Amino acid sequence: MVAPSAVDLMDPAVTADPYTAYGRMREQAPTTTVTMLGSPPAVLVTRYDDVRTVLTDPRFVTDPALAGGPDIREKIMATMGVPDDVAGYLARAILTVDGDEHTRLRKLVSRAFTVKRVAALRPRVEEITAALLDDVAAAGAGGAPVDLVEALAYPLPITVICELVGVPGPERPQWHEWGAVLTTMDRERTGPALRAAIAHVHALIDARRAEPADDLVSALISAQDDDGDRLSDREMVTMIFAIVMAGHETTAHLVSNGVLALLGAPDQLAALRADPAGWPGAVHELMRARGPVQFTQFRYPTVDVELGGTVVPAGTPVIAGLLPANHDPRAYDRPDELDVARETGRGEGHLGFGQGAHYCLGAALARQEGEVAFRMLFERFPDLRLAVPAAEVTWLPRPGFSRVAALPVLTG
Repeated sequence: MVAPSAVDLMDPAVTADPYTAYGRMREQAPTTTVTMLGSPPAVLVTRYDDVRTVLTDPRFVTDPALAGGPDIREKIMATMGVPDDVAGYLARAILTVDGDEHTRLRKLVSRAFTVKRVAALRPRVEEITAALLDDVAAAGAGGAPVDLVEALAYPLPITVICELVGVPGPERPQWHEWGAVLTTMDRERTGPALRAAIAHVHALIDARRAEPADDLVSALISAQDDDGDRLSDREMVTMIFAIVMAGHETTAHLVSNGVLALLGAPDQLAALRADPAGWPGAVHELMRARGPVQFTQFRYPTVDVELGGTVVPAGTPVIAGLLPANHDPRAYDRPDELDVARETGRGEGHLGFGQGAHYCLGAALARQEGEVAFRMLFERFPDLRLAVPAAEVTWLPRPGFSRVAALPVLTG
């Protein structure tokens, strides 16, 4: 059975140094009882094989009702300041449903994120990146420091995902502001930000009903018009909100975390500059070693399951620890070292984008954006370096995510 004491994932000792904290938990035991944001105890799984099992084994579901377990999401959302009228949009989304319902929702949007469709976007991603780097060069002229989080890491994925979805240009910066509010976990600001975002999506859908365009919102409206049973209005709003928010937040911090990691590993950066063909593999290694997502949302076993010698009863909330699994010495040689030439075996060996039915829908797009951003940034600025010591780069103390608040650099 699970030990009665629980580790608070909001503890500053965890959020300030998650690599050490989660690594310690992983090596002490395969599972750890944890809590966060007022949730009842949950089981954190930290070793690679066990985490992969939680992500891929159909005995684990994301909807607690299917496992007979308590729905602790409402309490967590209330603790975060999510108002009741907004909570309904977040409780049943593509990430929180299973089986046929999940398959139905995923099929409606998956065509926008196919490898072929993403490959066709590359010229536009490169065009956007080049324009942003022009701005970086102008801002850094004369030796002034430039914050790459605000100058590159955020605007690139926001622009790409908003163009794909159909968010007009003048409205895109607002999504960055809403995401920043949610990152602060400020109860007083969370509710208004979420309400504004949901209202924005409703307005966007109304605009596209009146004037369709070549974008995802129009495609979803068309699918609904063809067969109203395939997608409800609330599902459409929830899906668009989730895609835009997830489509820029995670990628932004993959870019900023990756730049910081490469600037701290000059031998690895030199190897990539010498052989740019290594960038796609490097993105995978950066996602493994410095990925922004520390753990998944709750999963629930539908039957009693043994994980690492611990029997987890059906309905127990389980968290899959991506960060500790991606640094598990049982799965990787020298796991804490960045090795852009690392061979991870067949397929995508790391768990940075998840695995199984809920594997990240936009993974191919995120990888492409990361590859383009890293390659073009380091080609454009061969003398790029941090403007402050690495130890002075501030990390946001938010449980579940590894994100820097700012990344000041010098371009020349």
